[in-house]
Amino acid sequence: MAGHAFLLKVTLTLFAVIFSGAVQAQQRTQKPLGVVELFTSQGCSSCPPADHVFSSIVRNGNAVALAYHVDYWDYLGWKDTLATKENTKRQRDYAQMLESPVYTPQVVINGRVHLPGWRGEEIEDALKTMDGTPEGLTVDVNVSETADSVIIETGDVPQRTKAHVVLVYFTTRQAVEIKRGENDGKLVEYWNAVTDLQTIGMWHGKATRFELPRSEVEKQDGGCAVLLQSVEDGAKPGPVLGAAMIRPPQS
Repeated sequence: MAGHAFLLKVTLTLFAVIFSGAVQAQQRTQKPLGVVELFTSQGCSSCPPADHVFSSIVRNGNAVALAYHVDYWDYLGWKDTLATKENTKRQRDYAQMLESPVYTPQVVINGRVHLPGWRGEEIEDALKTMDGTPEGLTVDVNVSETADSVIIETGDVPQRTKAHVVLVYFTTRQAVEIKRGENDGKLVEYWNAVTDLQTIGMWHGKATRFELPRSEVEKQDGGCAVLLQSVEDGAKPGPVLGAAMIRPPQS
C-alpha cells in the first residue's frame, strides 16, 4: 500500500507541474483584443487627456497599445522629445489609406478605423465590436523565448494573403516636463512611445516560424511588440491581422 501511495503522490506531482506549465504557456500566447495606435504630441493642448486614456489601455493589458509621437506641432514652441519623422509618416500613410484627416490626438484601431484619442469608451467599444470578426485580429501570433532566441510563430488562413512581420520598439513609462508651447508648465506621463519599427520578414498566409537572436531584440531598451500587418499601395500600412507583445511594458 505504501508503494502505491508513493506512486500516486509522484503522479499527482508530475500532473501538477505539467498543468502549471501549460497554464503559463497559455498566458504567454494569449491573443490581444486588438491593436491601438495613438498619434500624439507634447505640443498639442488636446493631447494630454488622450495620453491619460491611452495609459489606462496600456495598464489594462488586453490590447497591444503603441504611441507614436509626431513632429508637425513642434513649430508651436516646444519640440516633442519623443517625436520622429517616421512616426509622422506612418500617420500620414494611415490618413491616405483610411481617407481621414491628419490630426492629434488620433487613435487607429487594428489599422482599420480611427477615432479621437480622448474617447476612451468608444475605443474600448470598437475593440470589443471588432474582436471575433473579420476586422479583428484573425491570425494567431505566438511568442516564445529560449536562452538565445525569440521565436515568433504565426497561424494560417484558408485564403491567399500576405503581410509584413513588423517589430515595434517602444520606451516604457516616463514623465516629461513641458516648458514651452501649448502645454507649458505641464508634467505629462507617457507610455509605450514608439522609437523604431523594423520589418523582419513576410508572411504568405501559411503557418510560419521566425527565429530571432535574443541579443538583437534586447539591444533597445524598453518594450517590443510584433505586428502582422498587410501593406497596401506598395508600402502604406493596412489592416493589422495579428499581434503580440514580445517584451511587455514595465510600469
